[in-house]
Amino acid sequence: MADSARNNGNFFHVVGNSKQQMRKHRRVLLGIVGLSVLLFLNAASTEEIARLSRLMGWKAGQTLADVGAGAGEIGIAAAAVVGESGKVYLTELDTQKLSALQETVQRKGLKNVLVVEAAEKKTNLPDNCCDEIVLRRVYHHFTAPREMDASLLRSLKPQGEIAVIDFPPRKWLSESDPVKGVPANRGGHGIPQEILIEEMTSAGFTVDKVVDDWPEDSYCVVFRKPAGK
Repeated sequence: MADSARNNGNFFHVVGNSKQQMRKHRRVLLGIVGLSVLLFLNAASTEEIARLSRLMGWKAGQTLADVGAGAGEIGIAAAAVVGESGKVYLTELDTQKLSALQETVQRKGLKNVLVVEAAEKKTNLPDNCCDEIVLRRVYHHFTAPREMDASLLRSLKPQGEIAVIDFPPRKWLSESDPVKGVPANRGGHGIPQEILIEEMTSAGFTVDKVVDDWPEDSYCVVFRKPAGK
C-alpha cells in the first residue's frame, strides 16, 4: 500500500514536471515567434530606402506621402531629398504612432513635413497633392481596399507614382499575428501580388514597375496614375 502511494506520488510528480516543462517550452516558443514577428516587421533600412528612392526617382521640389508611416523613417529620409521646396506627408491611423510622429517631426525641426491623421477608408490627403506615395507593408492591412484605392488615386497628381511594398501571406505570421477585418482573398497575413495588382488596376492605376526581389522576401510594385484621371 505504501509502495503504491509512493508510486502514485512519483507519477504525479512526473506529470507535474511534464506540465511545467510544456509551459516553459510554450513560453520559449511564443518568445521566439514574437521576436520573429518583430524582426520581420521591422523598420526600413537605409539601403532599402535608398533603393526605393532610386526606383521612384525622388528629387528636389516633389511632394511625397508616406502612408501608414509607422516610425516615419521613409518619409523623413524623403524630406531630405525633396528639400525646402518640397513637402512630405506622414500619415498614420494609430493614435500612438501619430503622436510619436508629431514629436519626432517637432524634435527634428522638419519644416517640410506634415503629419496627417489617416482614416480607415481614405488618406485624408488633399486631392492631386502628391508626386509620389509610398506604402510599405501597409496595403495588406486595408479593411476597405476599394475605398482606399480610390482615395489614393485622388491624392496623386496625374502621372504621379505610388510604390506598394508588401509580401505574400506567411502561414506562421498568419497564426501568430492575424490581421482582422481584411478581405478573405488575402489568404492570411500578407497579400498575393496578383491580387494587389488586380485591385489597384481596377481602381484606375497602371503598372509601371514590378520588383520581385525586394528585401525580406517582399515585393515592390510601382503604379502610376494616368494623365487625365
